[in-house]
Amino acid sequence: MSGQAEPIERITAELSKLPGIGRKSAQRLAYHLAAQPLDAVRDLTQGIFQGREAIRLCERCGNYTAEVLCPVCADPRRRQDLLCVVRDPRDVAAMERMHDYHGLYHVLHGILSPMDGVGPDDIRIRELVDRLEEGLVQELILATNPDIEGEATAAYIARLVKSTGVRVTRIAHGVPVGSDLEYTDEITLSKAMEGRREM
Repeated sequence: MSGQAEPIERITAELSKLPGIGRKSAQRLAYHLAAQPLDAVRDLTQGIFQGREAIRLCERCGNYTAEVLCPVCADPRRRQDLLCVVRDPRDVAAMERMHDYHGLYHVLHGILSPMDGVGPDDIRIRELVDRLEEGLVQELILATNPDIEGEATAAYIARLVKSTGVRVTRIAHGVPVGSDLEYTDEITLSKAMEGRREM
């Protein structure tokens, strides 16, 4: 027996299903919610539910949106000839935070992972090929994570696109700004060396 009320246990169990929320954090949040006025909890739950209900995928890129097109695809100032391929909408948000990229995106909603049974038909590769066939894209930037599945996905797409004449590039991976070389692992250093540029 846990010594806590069943409703607290139920709230804790649901909150602990969220990514990055362990059992102790979920319990702390459950007790916080239990101490709040019912109106505040109702507003929170309605906000979450209504927000989720309104989210849909952009018809062009697959990013999350509340409209037919996401704000990036709907922006006429964005470069139509530059397309950045990312794993999921969180990666679009990360790229947008740097304020240096002015092209469009294509969100795969996953990566190739044969061990998990995820193949090309399980992610948005067909939609990517369809976009490239429109003939507007001149450069395709592959921005999947630098892990085994991300590299395999980038290599697969690069091979698939090679015959189209679209320039395919891969984002550089390497030593983070502000870090020390002595604490950097060998793979990161190797990628940094491969991605070196002339000064």
